[in-house]
Amino acid sequence: MTRVLNASMTYAARAVADDSTLTGVSTAAYGRQTGALTPTFPYPHPESFPPITPKPARKTMSSPIRSIRCLPALCGLVLALSTALSTASAVAAQQPKTAAKPAAASAVTSAAVAASAPLPAGVIAQVNTVSITQDQLDQAVRASGAPDTAQLRQALKNQLIARELFRQVALQAHYDSHADVQAAVAQAQATAMMQAYLRDNVKPDPVTDDQVKAQYDAIVATLGENEFKPSVIVVDDGDTAQKVLDALKKGGDFGALAKQYSKGPDAAQGGALNWISFKLPLQEGHTQNWPIPLADALTKLPQGGVSAAPIVVDGKFYLLRADQIRPTQIPQYDAIKPVLRRQLEQVALEKATAQVVMNLMKTAHIQQ
Repeated sequence: MTRVLNASMTYAARAVADDSTLTGVSTAAYGRQTGALTPTFPYPHPESFPPITPKPARKTMSSPIRSIRCLPALCGLVLALSTALSTASAVAAQQPKTAAKPAAASAVTSAAVAASAPLPAGVIAQVNTVSITQDQLDQAVRASGAPDTAQLRQALKNQLIARELFRQVALQAHYDSHADVQAAVAQAQATAMMQAYLRDNVKPDPVTDDQVKAQYDAIVATLGENEFKPSVIVVDDGDTAQKVLDALKKGGDFGALAKQYSKGPDAAQGGALNWISFKLPLQEGHTQNWPIPLADALTKLPQGGVSAAPIVVDGKFYLLRADQIRPTQIPQYDAIKPVLRRQLEQVALEKATAQVVMNLMKTAHIQQ
């Protein structure tokens, strides 16, 4: 993706989808989820440009096991038990083969120095009578997302052993009969069944190249000659809005005031929004989900200009600044095509899911 892949395309894409009632979660709904702004105010859609690089798995310990996701307390126990397993194995290797096994050997030592008979094919360890397979270890390596090394495999193997030890001792202590455990098992089972059902029954229509091109053309048709990089401060009452405006007139920093007063979801970023473009003259339903008064005020500001008075929309008070203005930069079709396809595929998935739900509701008795 190049710099030309700007957020105006993202906003416009979402707006076109909203106007055609294709999406299950519109920009308006997204606005409601993110904060206290008026529902129609456009804030960045989750799939904005450029693509976000996934964050690495959260690290909780300074060892190869840190690549495994688990609760901090459990990770600490696993690390301690893994260390005990390694130590016990090392001690066992140094002992004479004829040495008698202490009668009071711990469960950890017993597991680590268990019978020397060869393991069955495909089994990497046995904890009492339970086998841990090579396939389980391979899955753990893939799930970790870490480079496949001997050190990682040993750490993961130790965790699998530790978890099996915990499972066995918890079962022996009848933790499986605890109400909270039974509730968690039931919830996990319900979730797994639901996901399996949806995989088998939700069949979204395939997205064609013609649909992608039509979406691109529809988006381009909504863009104006110029695009704007705005910042916004939104507050709940006129007195606060006037207080902020007075501070701006005295040379106050817009970003700092946004962080202090704004109720919008972008307050932490100084109220900064992404690029947006409007086709003039403004028409209701073709302003990328911006209310007409806000879009009109933004298009009349010079670069660096701030709205002279608060703009009231749905009981909220807005102050706008046009940080930058430039000719609208439209990405080439081939560059934007994969993103548009993903958006349309998501829309198709939402439609297919909604259809399944509606079909089920027709034969269900639901009382609210």
